[in-house]
Amino acid sequence: MQGITKKATRKRASTPVYVSPKQLTIDAFESPFSQQLKSDNRWVVLANLIPWDEICGTYLKHVGTSNTGRPPLSPRVILGSLIIKHFTNLDDRETVDQISENMYMQYFLGYSSFTTEPTFDASLFVEFRKKLGHVEINAINEKIVSLKTQLEASKKGTKSPDPT
Repeated sequence: MQGITKKATRKRASTPVYVSPKQLTIDAFESPFSQQLKSDNRWVVLANLIPWDEICGTYLKHVGTSNTGRPPLSPRVILGSLIIKHFTNLDDRETVDQISENMYMQYFLGYSSFTTEPTFDASLFVEFRKKLGHVEINAINEKIVSLKTQLEASKKGTKSPDPT
């Protein structure tokens, strides 16, 4: 058995299957900390504002699905991670670290329970950007900016500007 090396495997959080946000409730999210998530948390509020069915459908139309190889990440995890990255102005690795440490971010991504394992490797952000392309990334960025502007305006108690 000389010359055969064992390939290193990375532990990863289990990939959630895409579930419509209409089926995911904040009370059903399991936390190891005997407490419920707060419904006024910014990630919970944002999760309820985003039209997940619409943007995940658009993503799947553009990227497509494959029946071979490892099952793909949920489009909500991919798009949600990009949203988290841009909302928090973090680099790829720090975004993955923050997600693995924050149960609210995991709820935002569609997970039904908290896990300390990284949801995916930070290098996959490069793949996400390649698959989506510049036009789709810009469209997502515009949606993110629009949502962020609306959230900030609602915090200040002012009317949000027209997102168009």
